[in-house]
Amino acid sequence: MSSSPRLLPFPLALQAPGTRDRPFETALPLSNLPLGALLRISRGDLDVVIVHSEAGIVAVDDRCPHMSAPLSAARLDGCTLHCALHRGSFDMCEGEVVTFPTTGGLSADGEYQPPWAPPGAAPKPPLRPDDPKARARALTRVRRLRYYPLRIRDGMLEIAWPA
Repeated sequence: MSSSPRLLPFPLALQAPGTRDRPFETALPLSNLPLGALLRISRGDLDVVIVHSEAGIVAVDDRCPHMSAPLSAARLDGCTLHCALHRGSFDMCEGEVVTFPTTGGLSADGEYQPPWAPPGAAPKPPLRPDDPKARARALTRVRRLRYYPLRIRDGMLEIAWPA
């Protein structure tokens, strides 16, 4: 007998701006969200991915915190989302980066991470400082995940959208 789906608690400091004290609105029937699902829902120009992992159900921006690729196209492994674009991995339980994206850039705390190089290979040489692509990579900040409050009521999953 399977247990009922549960909501995954998230770090309150990472709650999406404008969602605190907002009313909940129906998102979808809970039966439409099987274990392992990554389901994109949208409201206006805001896209959210609802993830049903073994740890529980959570909703985050459907944008990789690196370069905005849709996380609904990511691979789910336990509590980790693996972005398909630059190999970045993000822990949904904590909101933190597990594997920094291959392009390098700034961590959420502003620490520079160099571009990825295969194991055993020499680090990639820095691009010329006047190269616009090099400047963009160096200034790209990888942020933490942002979470949207959810609740389960009468078999429906509800979300608090920002004001």
